[in-house]
Amino acid sequence: MGGCFSKPKPVEVKIEVVIPEKERSKEEMSPNGKASPLIYKVNGTARHYHLEEHPIASNPYHNPKDVVEASVCHVKDLENGQMREVDLGCGKALLIKESGEFHAVGHKCPHYGAPLVKGVLSKGRVRCPWHGACFNIGTGDIEDFPGLDSLPRFQVKIEKEKVYIRASKQALQTQRRTKMMAKCISLSNYNLSSTNVLIIGAGAAGLVCAETLRQEGFSDRIVMCTMDRHLPYDRPKLSKSMDSHPEQIALRPKEFFCTYDIEVLTEMQVAAVDVKSKIAVFKDGFKMEYNKLLIATGNTPKTLSCKGKEMENVFNIRTPEDANRVVKLATSKNVVIVGASFLGMEVAAYLADRAHSVSLVELEHVPFKKFFGERVGRAVMKMFENNRVKFYMQTEVSELREQEGKLKEVVLKSGKVLRADVCVVGVGAVPATGFLKQSGINIDSKGFIVVNKMMQTNIPGVFAAGDAVTFPLALRNNKKVNVPHWQMAHMHGRIAALNMLAHGTEISTVPYLWTAMFGKSIRYAGHGEGFDDVIIQGDLDELKFVAFYTKSDEVVAVASMNYDPIVSKVAEVLAAGRTIRKRDVETGDMSWLTGKGT
Repeated sequence: MGGCFSKPKPVEVKIEVVIPEKERSKEEMSPNGKASPLIYKVNGTARHYHLEEHPIASNPYHNPKDVVEASVCHVKDLENGQMREVDLGCGKALLIKESGEFHAVGHKCPHYGAPLVKGVLSKGRVRCPWHGACFNIGTGDIEDFPGLDSLPRFQVKIEKEKVYIRASKQALQTQRRTKMMAKCISLSNYNLSSTNVLIIGAGAAGLVCAETLRQEGFSDRIVMCTMDRHLPYDRPKLSKSMDSHPEQIALRPKEFFCTYDIEVLTEMQVAAVDVKSKIAVFKDGFKMEYNKLLIATGNTPKTLSCKGKEMENVFNIRTPEDANRVVKLATSKNVVIVGASFLGMEVAAYLADRAHSVSLVELEHVPFKKFFGERVGRAVMKMFENNRVKFYMQTEVSELREQEGKLKEVVLKSGKVLRADVCVVGVGAVPATGFLKQSGINIDSKGFIVVNKMMQTNIPGVFAAGDAVTFPLALRNNKKVNVPHWQMAHMHGRIAALNMLAHGTEISTVPYLWTAMFGKSIRYAGHGEGFDDVIIQGDLDELKFVAFYTKSDEVVAVASMNYDPIVSKVAEVLAAGRTIRKRDVETGDMSWLTGKGT
């Protein structure tokens, strides 16, 4: 560990604060005309940080050579509630008209590049049609996830009934904007083993927490620690794009962490937390004192319990190295995947045209039955079978056999013996919270950390986020749920950060997820646990459908394939607090999507 990723030495205080953009728009002046100090509480003591003497440029067009201005349409070309992708010659922008006003922002979602013009516009924000990220149309700021960056915002003016957009050429090319952040170069009151904020876990929740703190102007020390050897990366790609190298899927480059003074301790495992003394004890004996703590340790994959489970070439895919190794070993070989989970099915899809054979073993009789329902599960299963994936259902593995120390066969309880050069295990996961058992932090019977709507645990100053928590889901009348999905981890991290700063912000987001297989995606919004019926519109055989999951008389979730942007539309309806009734979706009349429903 070196540079900004090593355990830092205490040095003399030097503070640099870069004001977040939303603060720039305010007049940061006191009545006497001098700059007002920023005030933050550290270890209970108010500390004042003045802005640097040099002015901070608020004009994004300070370089005339980087500016383009173009007439893009007539004022009457767009009705209220309409969006249009417009070309400025050196790049495109998304032009939006809402409540009689025009707005212009980047036209691509910074997450994976989805065209936002095909998304959903609702009450001052646009929602991505692919994965549900939401952006404020007035500021471009990201308001719901996944993804880390916001949209660039462009100037709009009306002259002689024509709409003009003035934009930065660079912003038109990048189509993304990283929010301004505070920087803490060094703090004298912190020694080697002391930090203001300690974040255990460097996934989406941990990273978004750290970034949000900096975006909100927090200027003290932040330390993230992770068992992983890598900086935070795009974990969903481990099963969706298995041959990606760590640097290709990094969420932020190394320079980012150095620039914004977010310290990352890699290959560091926390063994215990003493909440009374506010100390985290690491496996190697190192101790770190904290003021605020975020626990975002995620899940640990379950392993097989049968004979031969420790054999070479048997994998739980946890790291980029695991995924890369599986692809290499599976090429033109026989692969057995145990578990028709999201991970198992995505791995099967990825390897289907690379391996000699792909076999999938599952205890249920249909993949995804509990999540998507039997009819959708069968349609997905048929798609896999058409792509040479062989299913062995309603059975499990009894033994893994080796030859010369390497996996050779997978024996099923049904008696079937499968040839196998590689075995991937995807039979679920358990929360990685074992180290908290004696901590006093409230853990439920399944090992999940229990938090409230502000991501706070029962211990003051201790927050938790991501796959390892249960939290009250507003969508389901504040029922405590676990939602182990990428988008939700992002939002948990943001809410935790805001409440570390005493904002009093409660979580109210709608769960949104996706899975990708054979070039097709299933998108899903809501929380369908315990659904008692599935209403399907479209054609399952053609894999062009939308499925509504109902509980009693209420729609609690929706899934679709080749039916964009229906899931994003439903997510916006649910986010607005509107109830969708079963009768609304049974008729096929979608008028409720435009506000005519309940």
